[in-house]
Amino acid sequence: MICLSQSRHACPKWIREALKTAVKAKDQYGPVLNQPNENPLKQSKLALTNGPTDKGAIVPVEKPKPKSIAEQNASVVEIGGEKMLLPKKAPTMPKPTWHPPWKLCRVVSGHTGWVRCAAFDPTNEFFVTGAADRMIKVWDFASGTLKLTLTGHISVVRGVVISPRHPYLFSCGEDKTVRCWDLEQNKVIRHYHGHMSAVYAIDLHPTLDILVTCGRDATARVWDMRTKVNVHTLTGHSNTVATIKCQESDPQVITGSHDATIRLWDLAAGRTMTCLTNHKKSVRSVFVHPTQNAFVSGSPDNIKQWKLPEGIFLQNMSGHNAIINTLAMNQDNVVVSGGDNGSVYFWDWKSGYNFQRLQTQVQPGSIDSEAGIFSLVFDRSGSRLVSCEADKTIKIFKEDETATEETHPLYWRPGLLKRPKY
Repeated sequence: MICLSQSRHACPKWIREALKTAVKAKDQYGPVLNQPNENPLKQSKLALTNGPTDKGAIVPVEKPKPKSIAEQNASVVEIGGEKMLLPKKAPTMPKPTWHPPWKLCRVVSGHTGWVRCAAFDPTNEFFVTGAADRMIKVWDFASGTLKLTLTGHISVVRGVVISPRHPYLFSCGEDKTVRCWDLEQNKVIRHYHGHMSAVYAIDLHPTLDILVTCGRDATARVWDMRTKVNVHTLTGHSNTVATIKCQESDPQVITGSHDATIRLWDLAAGRTMTCLTNHKKSVRSVFVHPTQNAFVSGSPDNIKQWKLPEGIFLQNMSGHNAIINTLAMNQDNVVVSGGDNGSVYFWDWKSGYNFQRLQTQVQPGSIDSEAGIFSLVFDRSGSRLVSCEADKTIKIFKEDETATEETHPLYWRPGLLKRPKY
């Protein structure tokens, strides 16, 4: 609004106030000043045209009609000079590979606290477990009998791993320590000092004498196994680093954290190569595929598959509605996930199909017994599965040798929709 003939007549006060308000609104709220109404009136757009009407005439343009459901779910294909609507093919899950179901075959007791971790020796003759009772126990795999108890940790033992090339056992715990045990002398021969808080996970490089650990101080550390030197301190996570894995090819170190991110690390430089932010909740477990250049990660929102070395997202494995404490995989492409509620889910890697669900049975005779899976580890053959649980027991599962595709068919159909990728 403009005041004319200012020399003759002064603008009324209400006009001056309106102008002042309009200028102020445009300056301060310009980008959001003209917001559409919740229920806008029907209006036809105007456009300049060079049609048969007068030159420069303004004519209404009809708003395009919304596509019908049939048109939205179809694609236009030109066949023989004519355009035809063909229905789009819905994304379907490929037929999963059949795997025999798993069943409980043995329960091993001996710990007096939550069993937190396990590892097999290279010969598959024995396995070791660490628990909240501060003990590391060595068990005969064939009979399930206790062979040896190692004492030294002064708090919960959170991780154990056995070297494939040396007679060494490595352990870490909530006492901030990382220890190397000589299994020929059954005693600690090295300590690795550096973590400022509890150490939650440990792993060995498959070909180098390198040890990696991670913990509650939001760091991962790379150690020289022999000299005890802290080669790198891998910083970048903003919360507890709950899981760490090492592999031969780059990225040689993979970490998952409570900050909901996964980081792929350059081992030589000690720097982050890629940070994956697809998960929305804490990542407590990652596991590298034994034969493919890929890995899997577990979080309460989803289990996700990734391609290495770039960290490209492959697919979700959805349905395990629990805090995923642990993941494991064997050479037959069976992925297994364990939850804090005692649930164990078995998956087909290629299709992401969940072919079996088990609920652990809490063993009686223990005070404060509860269901909870802390660690799942396949033996070297991939035909046995060891479960470390909150009822202070170790459970061993095996495949059902009597099962066939006829006795245990897949509950799968060709039209089974695949879950969306994100």
